[in-house]
Amino acid sequence: MAPSTTLCLAISPQARVSYIALSTIGRRSFQISSKHKSDSGGSRFYRTDLGNHGYSGEYEPGLPMRGPLGTTSDVGAPPFTPKDLKQRLDEYVVGQERAKKVLSVAVYNHYQRVQEICRQEDEQERLKVQAQRRQQAQRHPVEDEFPGQQPTMKVYSPPSLESQATEPLHDYSPPQIDKSNVLLLGPSGVGKTLMAKTLARTLDLPFSMSDCTPFTQAGYIGEDAEVCVHRLLAAANYDVAAAEQGIICLDEIDKIATAKMSHGKDVSGEGVQQALLKIIEGTTLQIQAKPERRDNGRSPGNLPNSLGGGPGPGPPPPGSGGKGEVFNVRTDNILFICTGAFVGLHKMILDRISKGSIGFGASVRGSDIESGSHETMMKGEDALFKKHLPFYVSPSQSSDLAPHAKPPTNTYNMLDLVTPADLQKYGMIPELVGRIPLHCALSALDEESLVRVLTEPKDSLIRQYERLFQLSGIELRFTSGALREIAKSAKGMGTGARGLRTVLERLLGECQFETPGSNTKHILVTQAVAQLKGAPVYFARGQRENFQRWIEEEDRRWQREIGGEVVEGNVVSTFEQYRRGATGAM
Repeated sequence: MAPSTTLCLAISPQARVSYIALSTIGRRSFQISSKHKSDSGGSRFYRTDLGNHGYSGEYEPGLPMRGPLGTTSDVGAPPFTPKDLKQRLDEYVVGQERAKKVLSVAVYNHYQRVQEICRQEDEQERLKVQAQRRQQAQRHPVEDEFPGQQPTMKVYSPPSLESQATEPLHDYSPPQIDKSNVLLLGPSGVGKTLMAKTLARTLDLPFSMSDCTPFTQAGYIGEDAEVCVHRLLAAANYDVAAAEQGIICLDEIDKIATAKMSHGKDVSGEGVQQALLKIIEGTTLQIQAKPERRDNGRSPGNLPNSLGGGPGPGPPPPGSGGKGEVFNVRTDNILFICTGAFVGLHKMILDRISKGSIGFGASVRGSDIESGSHETMMKGEDALFKKHLPFYVSPSQSSDLAPHAKPPTNTYNMLDLVTPADLQKYGMIPELVGRIPLHCALSALDEESLVRVLTEPKDSLIRQYERLFQLSGIELRFTSGALREIAKSAKGMGTGARGLRTVLERLLGECQFETPGSNTKHILVTQAVAQLKGAPVYFARGQRENFQRWIEEEDRRWQREIGGEVVEGNVVSTFEQYRRGATGAM
């Protein structure tokens, strides 16, 4: 026999302690689990030894949650809210509170609707993949691996009488959310187009704006109605999936109203409205990408380098659709925002609510020459407007008034009373009016609103011209009286906020020609300059103190004119301070 061999292993004290601890934990866990199995009587729910709580359920991905979190949203929190969109609009648009709220809610609902559609598509794809996995799990091991094998015979069993009974059809598909297109009405220059452009810069959605004026019926000279979808596809870099979730703004939609034709066919009115019906409702359009134009002749883009011309046009960028490529775009999920001035619509509204000039004691309706674009605004008549107003307006706060004080006269926008019948009378076909369910009117801008347009927005005209002169090293300032005179002149033009740029160009045209490159470092526009009674005041280098002193004197004189008291040393340094002071004094 071979001698026995004894193997000796040296175990460190640390390893010995670890082994003892692990064996103790394992023995205790086995005893606890055996005890729980005996106590539960074979149930699949076991109690833990930590908090003495039972397992309340199981979690499976893809199924709705239960318990306290069962009512939470399964799509997550949206990146913005309607209040966030309105705050963004407040930075660029003055006034128009109701229009901002309506447009913010419409865009927010469109974003939520798009996210819900994407979630439902992902859910359908997940269920499809799950069904394929189940089918693969029940496949035949021989027939699927070896296609040449004889298929297994399936014995036919006649259906029972219970299975032949007709069962009611059930639709378990989730509810579909329809889109709500928006129609913005209002005079020219009140911010309809600006609000749409501001939201386009804010949202991460494709956006395009099309003017309805050149639209004609298919086959006639002009642009087809499908051009608006083509522009949206180009704005999305020819990404069809992104374009199908975008926003299209149809500007000047009132220009396609039906016109009374003595002879011929109205190809730019009712014909365009008929073409827009299916596009707004939802259809599939075939959009052909326009190929890149290559002009072999001489043009500014392909002149020789020796003559100052740059290189010729290169190949089309990637994703531009290529030459003659056709895209199928569905418009079911595209939101349409329509804007228009609808000149003369307020007269039809007045006729409908019996606000004419027939009968004794009736107020005579006439156009106010000084009102400009304020023909759609009317003061007083509270009971009449509240009777026909299609939305609720909270009552005005009159608690701060004296007991015998006369309440202030309210100003109403007659376009707020618009109904689908008024739009049909104006020339819009009922099918198109029914596809744009949400109507909102914008109010005309008064003198105070025009002053706010000059100073408050981020890209206000005053800041634009100040920056323009600053690029030439010149400081431009406006006095309080000059701002008021500029707003008063623009109000009489009847073009809304667009008239402000016209007035400023007339005032600063000579300055923009004379001062660049000269020794002028400061330019002051006073009230007399805005009234065209004098030229802007120029100050050279080193005359900044005189420049500041002149501004203080002009502000004091303006305060005396409006009846306010001037506090020594209290100089208006910002436009917001001026606006609050002028409003309180008036």
